[in-house]
Order: sequence, then C-alpha cells, then structure tokens
Amino acid sequence: MPLVVRALHALDAGREIDVGVLVAPAARCAEFQALLDAAGLTSRWSTLAGGETRSQSVACGLAMLPPDVDVVLVHDAARAFVPSAVVGRVVTAVEAGADAVVPVVPVADTVRQVDASGAVLRTLDRTGLRGVQTPQAFRRRVLDEAYAAHAAAGSAAEPATDDASLVERLGVRIAVVEGDALGFKITGPLDLLLAEALAAAESTR
Repeated sequence: MPLVVRALHALDAGREIDVGVLVAPAARCAEFQALLDAAGLTSRWSTLAGGETRSQSVACGLAMLPPDVDVVLVHDAARAFVPSAVVGRVVTAVEAGADAVVPVVPVADTVRQVDASGAVLRTLDRTGLRGVQTPQAFRRRVLDEAYAAHAAAGSAAEPATDDASLVERLGVRIAVVEGDALGFKITGPLDLLLAEALAAAESTR
C-alpha cells in the first residue's frame, strides 16, 4: 500500500473527515489521483497541485475547501501510521473550544543547543519539551487568518515548519493532546525500515 494511501486511510478510519484535499506535486497530480481511485477514496478526497513550499501547498489546499468547512486538519503523508485515536483527539479538542491543537510526544533524547561552530551553548531541560506531530487541527477562520498574514509578509515572512507555528504568530494559544509513537515521520532510511516492519506485521494479523 502506498504510504500516502495509508495516511489517508488513517485519517478516514475515525470518520471525522467530511471532505479532504490531497496536495501533491504539480507534475504528479494524475499519478496521485490514480492512487485515490484505486484505493476507493474519491468519495471524500480529491487531488490538487501544491506550491514550492509546505506553506504554499497548504494555502492551496485551504483555498479549495468548501466555505462551510469550520474545522481543518493538516496532516503530513509521511506520518502514514498515525493511529485514528490521535485524529479523534485533535478533532475533539477543537470541537470543545480550542482554536488550534497539535498532538505531542515527550522528547526522549538529551537536547543541547549549539552555536554555528558546533560548540555547546547549553543543555535544555527536556521536562517541558515535546515533539510535535500531525494531524494538527484548527478553526478554519484562525488558519485562514494565519495564512493571510503569512502571505502579506511576502519575502520577509519567516519560514514555518508546521502550521501551528503560523497560528502561534497571531498570538493564538496552541493546545496539545497526546500523540503516539506510531505518528513518527518517515524521512530517512531507518524510518522506512520501521515502516516496512510495521506494514509487514499488519499483514500477518
């Protein structure tokens, strides 16, 4: 199963998603749409060409959502094994009144801050540190406002590694819910080996 399809199944499992947009590289949209067709996901999901950056791609997806969508989830397909329970937790938190919610996990490693030369400046207290995962959930109006402000800043805008960072710049409080180790991001060879092992384990159940 392609990882992107697995990620969409994870989002769909809890039935929290009414409509979804898969943002893909422009040159590969037809390929991704074919994956949706083959997986039977086209009743709620459609494919859209994204931009050159993550922020531009999310902005494209936001623009395509129907106006009556009030809660938006943004998810990385690279987190293909996220449990449906995590999806449910972020949705529940927004429906309970939060404007922005992210799933988090404790930081297991000792974390040190270093300077440009690689010299250690200090060791950070990891007690209050958390690793942030996706899907991240937002009130639509809050995410729209964050992206409008980001676009207005133009070339002076600071890059953002996730959507909560843009919302945080508005002064909006970011709520957290419990994430899951299975929400890890597949970015390197070791991550891919873990993903293959998990998929193999699932196939033998």
